Amino acid sequence: MSRFIGILEVVGKPFQDNSPIWKDEDFPSRLKVKPIIELTPETATPVLELKDRLSFFENLTSPHAWTGQFRGSPTKWKKSDGEAVTEALHEAKANPTVRPVDKRKLKYRPKPIKAKIGSVTIPDTQTDTEMISKSVIKEPTDHVEIQYLLLKLGSDMGFDVWVARNDKGKKYNGKKFSELKRLKQELPLQFDDATNKTIELIDVLWLQGNAIVSAFEIESTTSIYSGLLRMGDLIAMQPNLNIPLYLVAPDARREKVMTEVNRPTFSRLSPPLAEVCSYISFSELRENIEKVASIIRYIKPEFLEEFSETCVLEDA
Repeated sequence: MSRFIGILEVVGKPFQDNSPIWKDEDFPSRLKVKPIIELTPETATPVLELKDRLSFFENLTSPHAWTGQFRGSPTKWKKSDGEAVTEALHEAKANPTVRPVDKRKLKYRPKPIKAKIGSVTIPDTQTDTEMISKSVIKEPTDHVEIQYLLLKLGSDMGFDVWVARNDKGKKYNGKKFSELKRLKQELPLQFDDATNKTIELIDVLWLQGNAIVSAFEIESTTSIYSGLLRMGDLIAMQPNLNIPLYLVAPDARREKVMTEVNRPTFSRLSPPLAEVCSYISFSELRENIEKVASIIRYIKPEFLEEFSETCVLEDA
């Protein structure tokens, strides 16, 4: 659905104004602009049609990595990218091509939620998957297995556990997540709405009273962005949150996890995502759970530090 629909020229200095113009939010940081080109959703130029002409499609680390150029605001583009888009839009205006538009996606607007850093949106898991091909959204059995192992491990250690809100109905080897004796049905609401909604979608949490002991995101699908973005959102909204964050992924994806966690987007957070996240491989998790099976109720959360790995890259 991603399309270039027009060009605006800035004709004044930036200013602040809280007077209501739009239905959903104020958006007080404003610029005076004038339209240079205006297209319709049906005649707008699909982004992917320009992938051979735009620099941010080069050396992609995942099929969807290019979307970061649009999600960051504001993001400075190379002059050549701007010229390519401008040329394409002039061509689309002069010789319009009508392409069907999914009316449901066109009408969809994520609901903004108030947070300490301002208004934000929290993508739902279901919304995310609608934008990804069916080959990606079919969740591998490994993901469900690791999710169950982490839930059971935390429960056996004496912690309350939480599974992502949309995953409560899942089961592994015939064992339903909902049957775990220490699975929480509600989370303690100790943060603002935006933070709470982000936390509710994290794959697995270990809890002690109202406190989060550890948080886990499991990344086994083609794109590993959903979990990283949730962790990044959490740090951006709650920079003083002091809990261990773990990215759990297949052994073969270790290098990719390290690369993505250290992207500039996440490195600019305070603290940087790599400094608060650790990596655990599927094989290490399975092996170490088996090792402590007979004494699991005596194990402390620090047990994870023995086989997790820091995501901070060593200087060359």
